[in-house]
Formats: sequence, structure tokens, C-alpha cells
Amino acid sequence: MQTNCVTAALAASPVVPWPYPHWQLHDVLPAAIAASLVQWVPGARFMGGDSGGQRAGRNGHRLFVTPAQRAAHPALDQLACLFDATATRAGFTHQCHARLQDAALRLELCLDTDGFWLEPHTDIGAKRLTLLVSLSMGAEAMDWGTDIMTAEGTPVARASGLFNSGLLFIPSSKSWHGFVRRPLRGVRRTLIVNYVSPEWRATEELAQMPHAA
Repeated sequence: MQTNCVTAALAASPVVPWPYPHWQLHDVLPAAIAASLVQWVPGARFMGGDSGGQRAGRNGHRLFVTPAQRAAHPALDQLACLFDATATRAGFTHQCHARLQDAALRLELCLDTDGFWLEPHTDIGAKRLTLLVSLSMGAEAMDWGTDIMTAEGTPVARASGLFNSGLLFIPSSKSWHGFVRRPLRGVRRTLIVNYVSPEWRATEELAQMPHAA
């Protein structure tokens, strides 16, 4: 059932072709897993505002679903199993043409506070798929979705910030996105799901090591 939750959300989401192919998913995660991610707050050091427009500006204060975290939290293990499942990978491959045969799973929970922003970027390189799942609470969270941009960095659309909705895309030279600075009265909580190629060096960030090609 958990695997079907992701694949069903993807199957119900038509591709939006401009300015690059992307999908807006709804009800991405099983309710129990989504609730567990809302409750997962290991410490204030993982929350942060302005990091210079890059998540790398908070390296050392980032929250990844690692094998140790999976062993300590059953819900995180269920989350990793959900996205590592053969059916989930096959769904992404079939509908999005993602190349996941030998890809590793990387899961990061981001806890952004007021002052946060992200400069335009594409996620190209070792990332083969990006899914951003909104898990923010509160009336203003609808406006906290990722900004979809042109190559010039101009915002042209904004993903929904609705709880348990997701923005999915295959990184390419056109997949520009970011987060235009705006007030965050509360915590902007986002699960970032990436499948990364075997040359990904930061293996301490991985939830699951690469599959055999």
C-alpha cells in the first residue's frame, strides 16, 4: 500500500511541459509517515534561515535519513523502503524516464525559518531525480512552495505548498528552480527525495546505497 501511494500520486499527475517537464503530485506519502516527519525535530541546530542562497551553506547542520536514523526510527525506515521499492523506482522510470537502475537514494528533511531563500539552480550533476514534498503546517504554508524559474532566473510559477504535495522533475540544463525570499512565520518543512548516480561522494548522506546496474 505504501508503494502504491507514491505511484498512484504520480499516475494521477499529468506532466507540465513548460518551462521544463515537471509534475505536481498530491497525497505523496502515507499519512502515518507524513505525520512522523512533522514530529521529527532532532534539535534547533537543524533549523536555519539565511544560508547564502544555498543549502550547502548549512553543511554540518543538515538532516538526512541515514541507516542509523532508519534503525532508530521505524517510520524513517518505512519512508526509505517506500522510495527504494522496485515498484516506486519503476513508476518513476516509466512515467518520467528517470535513469534509476544504479542510483542511490538520498532523503533530506529541511527545516527552513524566516530569512531563508534559495538562488536559482538546476540540480544537474549526479542527481537523477528530484522530488520536493511539502510538509509545512499553517495557513500561510500554501505559499511556501518551490519557485519554478527560467534560465534567466525569472520565477514563472510556484509549486503548491499544500501539505503532502510534491514537485517532481528530472534535473537538466533547463530545470531552474529556487525559493524567492518571503516571510516564513513558522517552519518551512520539506522532504527532498533524490536518486543519485554512483559517483555521489557524500555517501554519509545516503539512505540506501546504489543498486547494481
